[in-house]
Amino acid sequence: MTIISLLLLASLLPHLTFTAHVNVGIVNGKEAEPHSRPYMVSLQKYFKHVCGGFLISDEFVLTAAHCNKKGLTAVVGAHDLENDKGSVRIKVKSYHMHPDFNIRTLLNDIMLLRLEKEVEQNKIVKRISIPAQEGDIEADSVCSVAGWGKLSLQGKKSKRLMEVDVKIMNNTECKNKWKDNYSASQMMCVYGHGGSCSGDSGGPLVCGDTAVGITSFGDPKVCNSRVRPEVYAKISAYLPWIRSIIANDK
Repeated sequence: MTIISLLLLASLLPHLTFTAHVNVGIVNGKEAEPHSRPYMVSLQKYFKHVCGGFLISDEFVLTAAHCNKKGLTAVVGAHDLENDKGSVRIKVKSYHMHPDFNIRTLLNDIMLLRLEKEVEQNKIVKRISIPAQEGDIEADSVCSVAGWGKLSLQGKKSKRLMEVDVKIMNNTECKNKWKDNYSASQMMCVYGHGGSCSGDSGGPLVCGDTAVGITSFGDPKVCNSRVRPEVYAKISAYLPWIRSIIANDK
């Protein structure tokens, strides 16, 4: 998985008021079946992977706000980033970072990208549903994450999409582990044998056939840490904002 660029990571770390790394490589996972996650997007600059994202409509990609980097191109229909057969590159037309995003705390770590043209959906390019209403996912539910990030904190990159199952951690336990850095109304976290690592943030946390979270941050020392589990922006907390952006960016 190609990783979040060192330039992006270096630009973020000095601003964080708590110790965390921004995510999404996949640890203890496996290579995804090619194109089994047709909603996945590789956000690239100068043909280099910067962050993950996912299609929620023909024109909009959802990702993390800390992935804000002008001049991005969305690559849809990708699996192996070294073999672009079947994938399509579409430039980002407009960037909608949440107005209350805080780079220091990573609160409201969500951003919508409008593409320059509509995506033609087919068997390898499809949107994914997001929640219809606000609410929490039941603790211990089995969900999954995917991305093109590191396989371990000090490990190598993977050009191919990786995936792993995770379980939802209850908010009380997550709050106890992250203290004031965790907001139960805006965030959710997971645990399991595998999980995310330093790499390309912005990918989805998927429960069933619905994207419920956006990969945001995690333990800076250990990937897939039970002590400081991976944290995701909770999509259902932002439904009015998402609908407003999509309705008004014509």
